[in-house]
Formats: sequence, structure tokens, C-alpha cells
Amino acid sequence: MNRGFWLYGALIVAIQGLGACGSNPVAENKAQAQGTAKVQQYDRLVVAFGDSLYAGYRLAPNEGLAPQLQAVLQADGINARVHNAGVSGDTTAAGKTRLAFVLDNLDRKPDLVVLGLGGNDMLRGIKPAETKANMIAMLDELKRHEIPVMLTGMLAAPNLGQDYGNAFNAIFPQLAKQYDAPLYPFFLEGVVTDGALMLPDNIHPNAKGGVAGCRRIIAAGRSCFEGIRRRCIRKIIQL
Repeated sequence: MNRGFWLYGALIVAIQGLGACGSNPVAENKAQAQGTAKVQQYDRLVVAFGDSLYAGYRLAPNEGLAPQLQAVLQADGINARVHNAGVSGDTTAAGKTRLAFVLDNLDRKPDLVVLGLGGNDMLRGIKPAETKANMIAMLDELKRHEIPVMLTGMLAAPNLGQDYGNAFNAIFPQLAKQYDAPLYPFFLEGVVTDGALMLPDNIHPNAKGGVAGCRRIIAAGRSCFEGIRRRCIRKIIQL
């Protein structure tokens, strides 16, 4: 385990008592949602559904995961809009509660949902079995709607102990296999260990870290994003 990850774990100890990341989730996420770059005409819709790591905690409106992911996809020739459905402080239980509402209020069925929750469960010491059950409920909901999904995982901080870590860390690989979903195992991989890519809190990525993370997510979910590209190409040919 490298020094950067241990630093991450130590900082998590310091904030566990706070229960959630983000001082004003409603105002913050409203601003982030408004800041997600709008494409007047887009071929594909991707929903980024997660917590503060998705919402763009303490970043400018164009620097969160959704606008960064949208920019990378468009630069790669995929005319997609990425909808910011990140809420700071969200647990898997909160995500399970609001998922249907988010889907029902979109202007169309998403071509892909990138799902990343569980970090705040870990911060609060929620039992891994509960986290897994909530994730299963969300994955089942997406499956019922026949919406492809990609998972981004989280790792438990070392201070939580081996038993908790083993149970928590196994959740995302198990569900990715069970639901045949692409998995980016650790959302902060290659970012949390580089101070130049993190905010001063050393918990959340900065804008540069967001770009690096987006490229890794796309690489890990190659099958999902290539599927979106093929459907875009077919639409262009039909036109």
C-alpha cells in the first residue's frame, strides 16, 4: 500500500465524524448541474450518478466529472451530453431513493449510467452488506429499464480494519461480475497519490485530477463508450 493511500486513509479518519462531504449539497449541486455543458443537439445521453466525487465538490461549474467527461467524449468524436446527477454526501441508501426520480425526469432514456456510490457509506461505517444491498437495488432498477451501466468503485480506508476492508472492497468487483458491467475499481486510482491532482483536502480531485480520472474511466469502460460511438455513427449514416 503506497504512502498516498495511507495519507488518504488518515484524512478520512479526520472527517468521519462529519458524516458527509460537502457543506451545502443543494446549492453546490444545483450550480454544478447548471454548469454541465449543454449541447443543443446531442446523439447520446450519459448520466453520471454518484456523490461529491461526481458532483464536482469545490470545483468550477465546468470542472466537475460530468462536464469533463462530456468534453473528453466530444473530443473523441462522441456527441454525448453527460448529465450531472451527483449529490455531495450521498450514501447508497440516498442514491437508491432518488434514482427513479432522476430517471423519470430526464428528457430521454439514458444510453449509459456511470454509477459511483459507497464512499460515504464507508465514511459512516455503514455495514458493507447494507451498501451491497443498496447497490443491487439500483442495478436492478437500471436493468429493469434496460439501461447499460458502468461501475466506479471505492476502497475502504486502512484504518477501518481488515475485516471491514475485505468485505467492502469486494462489493464492486462482485457486482460488476454479477451484472456484467464494466468496472473502474477505484475512482481515485492514480489521482489520490498525486498532490498536483487533488484539492487541498486530499480527499477530492481538482480539475486536472478530474480529466485524468475521466480518461481512465473511459478506458475501463471501453465497451460501453464504444457502443455509444457505434450508435452515433449509425445515426450519422442514417441522416
